[in-house]
Amino acid sequence: MTFRVAHKPIELPSSVKIDYKENQVIVTGPQGNLTQNIPTLVTVSVDKGMVVVKENVESKTAITLCGTIRALLNNHVIGVTQGFNKKLQLVGVGYRAAVQGDILNLTLGFSHPVKFTIPKGITIETPSQTEIIVKGINKQQVGQVAANIRRYRPPEPYKGKGVRYVDEQIILKETKKK
Repeated sequence: MTFRVAHKPIELPSSVKIDYKENQVIVTGPQGNLTQNIPTLVTVSVDKGMVVVKENVESKTAITLCGTIRALLNNHVIGVTQGFNKKLQLVGVGYRAAVQGDILNLTLGFSHPVKFTIPKGITIETPSQTEIIVKGINKQQVGQVAANIRRYRPPEPYKGKGVRYVDEQIILKETKKK
């Protein structure tokens, strides 16, 4: 027998409340609330602090959607209780970051400073000039904002300079030899 993640129930902490209305789930917790649209092939039920996701039809599409919806709802529960964060690191001489209001100012070796507007629902902190911490309750949005910041100056393969994730390993290329 194979075990599918889709059939594993999600345990709800006491501080989290879930409302299911017309193919939409609203997850509410101490950090905020998130909504998720549910396809018609999948049913969500809440019993005794457990959320169970089941497929309505026996098809491969329904089974895959069931696993996807379960993972998204689990991320929503974690997001409204603990939140998510991504840490970025600036590597390079003169590379700096500073938050001013809802704008992240980046100095990345260009002839002009880069101004990144922080989207709603995301908070960005700069504990030092070379560290950026992106925080929020939506895992997908936190990852996308971190990727957008990294896209301004991805790490280059010869010296490793650029914006990188803290746990990212850069494999440096060997320089040309005469």
